[in-house]
Amino acid sequence: MRHFSERWTTLKLVTMKSLLLLGLSARLSASLGHAANSTIYNPIFPGFYPDPSCIFVPEWDDTFFCASSSFNAFPGIPIHASKDLQNWKLIGHVLNRKEQLPRLAETNRSTSGIWAPTIRFHDDTFWLVTTLVDDDRPQADFTRWDNIIFKGKDPYDPASWSNAIHFNLTGYDPEPFWDVDGKAYINAAHAWQVGPYIEQAEVNLDTGEVGEWNVIWNGTGGLAPEGPHIYHKDGWYYLLAAEGGTGVNHMVTMARSKNVSGPYESYVNNPVLSNANTSSLFQTVGHADLFHDGNGNWWGVALSTRSGPEYIHYPMGRETIMTAVSWPEGEYPVWTPISGEVSGWPLPPAALDIKGVGPFVNHPTPEILTFSNNTALPAHITHWRYPNPSSFTISPPEKPNTLRINPSNINLTALNGNYAGPGGQSFISRRQQDTLFTFSVDLDFSPTAIEEEAGVSAFLTQNHHLDIGIVLLPPSASTATLLSGQPAGQEEEALIPQIRFRGESYVPVPKPIIAPVPKAWRYGKLRLEIKAANRTHYSFSVGPAGRQSLMQTLLYASNEPVSWGFTGVLLGVYATNNGRNGTTPAYVSNWQYLPQGQFRD
Repeated sequence: MRHFSERWTTLKLVTMKSLLLLGLSARLSASLGHAANSTIYNPIFPGFYPDPSCIFVPEWDDTFFCASSSFNAFPGIPIHASKDLQNWKLIGHVLNRKEQLPRLAETNRSTSGIWAPTIRFHDDTFWLVTTLVDDDRPQADFTRWDNIIFKGKDPYDPASWSNAIHFNLTGYDPEPFWDVDGKAYINAAHAWQVGPYIEQAEVNLDTGEVGEWNVIWNGTGGLAPEGPHIYHKDGWYYLLAAEGGTGVNHMVTMARSKNVSGPYESYVNNPVLSNANTSSLFQTVGHADLFHDGNGNWWGVALSTRSGPEYIHYPMGRETIMTAVSWPEGEYPVWTPISGEVSGWPLPPAALDIKGVGPFVNHPTPEILTFSNNTALPAHITHWRYPNPSSFTISPPEKPNTLRINPSNINLTALNGNYAGPGGQSFISRRQQDTLFTFSVDLDFSPTAIEEEAGVSAFLTQNHHLDIGIVLLPPSASTATLLSGQPAGQEEEALIPQIRFRGESYVPVPKPIIAPVPKAWRYGKLRLEIKAANRTHYSFSVGPAGRQSLMQTLLYASNEPVSWGFTGVLLGVYATNNGRNGTTPAYVSNWQYLPQGQFRD
């Protein structure tokens, strides 16, 4: 999950492994037979929802629950629930209070934070085990890996989730497992650059006390064996893992043993699931989990990026996909290959009666936020690390029906592109969940000090984002003029509001563009817009609010600079004084996210 293959890859010929998977697919189709009368549309969780772990809990009204990793995003560790495997609702977040895990505020590097969680249900309790990673520290440094346990009695109640219980492990991707004799274990990946293997220890999940760690499997020889899950079935312990790194060579492999602690023998037909060496839109398939429904039919989830084998344009990052699995008695499971539409077992009856305050994640519904009085921010709204609560006010008395954002001292890049310090960033966002969309807001902002800025961003990480905002600068800073604007040389003021585009990435980004806000626009709200012009490019536009005919596109920019890493694009609003002394707030209204198309093939 954590290692990148070479970013620039060339499409290879179909290998023997690919042919093997095709053969297994034929076996699965035969086993499904006429029962294959449902269609799964992937991804089931579009956007930044990687590293899925799912369970079926009959005790909770026959409901399925899935957890995802969140890295530096907050609220963290989103939980989705469904009763029909078709309609998935965001019901809350495991990490929803700063006191649960204060150190998330201190992570350094955009690949740090909450890595892959595993969710399980045992003894009337939900258990969530994961790792808070400081990815800037050496792999052999045990302080890099803060492995933690959360437990809760009610997944719909945010307060139900406990504070973090810590346990010692020089590694990541832990999962809890209870054997038939009642003993509890943690299975996990050792730091792969130190020792690429899966290890296991007995654990007291209430205290975090662990026993001796023992190696139980070395994988099949692929890069970075990780993400282990053990399933006890038909007298066998089946061990599932990811190998190959989280790039285009990602795959799912399996082994089994008659004893929970091994030795585990690798399956001769590994990998059981991968889209490596194919031309599919869905690439990087791996980091999987298995679960069954109320009829005993098996399903699998995994992460995937809609990048194609070129692996260049995938701004939504690693998403959650699902597929049907046939698991004959005494044999290994057979997975349906991943595509945009997957035939599967009969589904439970459609059901929308899911508790929880969030939206249905796979319903492409227009989103319009009005920030009216006595309302709260929706559950899917996201910050980068912990926000400063005083920075955000809904419907303030001086400007009702707006969101007031007080500026942070740091901007979106923050201190060095990796660290943000303890003060927080004034940034509020939602995930990009559609290939084609329009995201826009009305901005009421009257800066009074140099470098005061507010705007909108396609934000992947602190070192990968594309922004368009309003900033107070000298006229001499201008590099362009809008069609309805005036040349910078005709300005009389020492500082003027300017429209600025700038980007940050590890790959080339367009040069900054700075254009004076036309004088006719300066005394009212402005509309700022980011739109997916197609599956590879965004457009960045600005104009007077309520005057769509006057909107002007400042530029088109490739989404390649925000196609990277472990997360996915967040679309949101920021306010900053760029390290100066300004305190002018920005007021946001008429927040809109309009889905306009999803590509699945």
